[in-house]
Order: sequence, then C-alpha cells, then structure tokens
Amino acid sequence: MGLFDQVLSTVGGLAAQQGGGAAGGLPEVVLHWLNDPQTGGLSGLVKTFEQQGMAHVVASWISNGQNLPIDAHQLQAVLGSDTVQRLAGQLGLNPAELSGQLAQWLPQIVDRLTPQGQLPAQGESPLVAEGLSLLKGLLG
Repeated sequence: MGLFDQVLSTVGGLAAQQGGGAAGGLPEVVLHWLNDPQTGGLSGLVKTFEQQGMAHVVASWISNGQNLPIDAHQLQAVLGSDTVQRLAGQLGLNPAELSGQLAQWLPQIVDRLTPQGQLPAQGESPLVAEGLSLLKGLLG
C-alpha cells in the first residue's frame, strides 16, 4: 500500500469515527479525482474553470487571499453533469446533494493543496506532501 493509499485509509477511519457517512467520504473521492491523471489533476480542474468563464473563482482558491464562493448550480455547470453523476455515484448521493457539498469542500481542498498561492510544479503531488494534515484539517 502506497503513502497516498495509507493517508486515504486513515481519513476513512477518521470519517467513520466522526459519523461522516457519505459526506465524510467526499474529501477522499475528490482527492482521488484530483490525483487522477485522466482528469488532468488540479491543473485540469483549473483549466476547466477557465474554459467555463470561472477563472476568477478558482484563482481565488489558489491565491493566499479569501476564497470566492461557488454555488451548487455553478459548480455543476463547470464540472459537467457526467462528472457530478460519477462522483455522486461513488458516494451514494444524488447529484444535487453532491453539488451542494462539493461547493463547500472544493474551495477548501484546492486552497489547502496550494499553500504557496500557486499550482504545484508539474509532477509534484501536493496530495502526498500535504497528505494527512490536509485531510485531518478538513475533517476536524
């Protein structure tokens, strides 16, 4: 089992201890999604926001300033219904529930994955570098 898998296993235990249910699994699913090379990772997410005219929102999450909010409808429009449905299915939520929860979690996750106010260099994995402290902070 790799370090990333160990971190996620630990987080799953923390979520279960806190009675997190599907919401407790959301950070895990999002982090797996952001770590998937097929999605383009964090850079791919930023590019998607830029293509949908929401560059200023995702840029605020990356920068060291205050995170701009996003609502569930905006987020679903940016990510697309296929992505939202796939992630919702992994969590056992309906897409509307996931969009609402993701609108709360995603700015925090992106913010914590970019502590220096910029995207990590190509090939660097902020998920491993931040790992357990990031996820404990989100769950605690």
